[in-house]
Amino acid sequence: MPLALIISSHVAGSQVGATAQATALAQFRIDSMVVPTVLYGRHPGWGLPGGAPVPIEVFEGMLDGIEANGLFGLVDLVITGYFATAAQVRAAARVIDAVRESPRQGAATRKPVVIVDPTMGDAGKGLYIPADTAEAIIADLIPRADVVACNSWELQKLTGTDARDPVSAMKAARLLGKTTLVSSVQRGAEIGAVLADKKEAWLAAHAKSERSPNGTGDLLTALYAASILEGQTFSYGLARAVGGVAETVTAANIWNAPELPIVAMGARIKQTSPTVRIERLA
Repeated sequence: MPLALIISSHVAGSQVGATAQATALAQFRIDSMVVPTVLYGRHPGWGLPGGAPVPIEVFEGMLDGIEANGLFGLVDLVITGYFATAAQVRAAARVIDAVRESPRQGAATRKPVVIVDPTMGDAGKGLYIPADTAEAIIADLIPRADVVACNSWELQKLTGTDARDPVSAMKAARLLGKTTLVSSVQRGAEIGAVLADKKEAWLAAHAKSERSPNGTGDLLTALYAASILEGQTFSYGLARAVGGVAETVTAANIWNAPELPIVAMGARIKQTSPTVRIERLA
């Protein structure tokens, strides 16, 4: 069974961050070890979240415990997301290096995949983490990523170029020199995600929804991560991931659910959606 190390937020009452990602990965029989950067009661979008950032000594202590049990050498996937402090980012960078350097035996001989979601801000909100934390993510985590999973606003911050429409998102993604998954890409009445590397690029899009609960980017990252571990193609992995998100958002609207109903969706998040259009970009 594949093993993931998720370093991101734990939010008790919202399906976002590591909470959402571990739930989604379980549908693919991927075990998760969650190391929280914050312990919140609810997403800040609802108001004061309650809780607090995890102190660096606690954060590093949890990572040390995982390493002491010999688990770094079993990790197939690392996902990083929301960070509260630059110190947490630097600790996560050291852990990525340690995971990659750990001896691997038996079924765990494949190299771990590192996905960095530079959770820093969004359109209309701007930067919503401390500036030094954002700078640490850019300096210490982006260079270590195999895959960068960001929204279009974050990609623009990373590259200094526009990334709002599919073609500009593709061009900006290629400036990073890494496989890049870009969410919140818009074209007309559609919204979707672009997946690009130096060889190929794809767009998976669907009609915009009137309402979308928080956590769609976190869910998209987890679903695409699962496709990597399964060895899926670029286009299918993207189409399935975007389809899983689209179907979950649709279900949330039908059921009037305030959060993403990831558990209730069950195996449906593992399927493509007829509402998602896949297109190869030039």
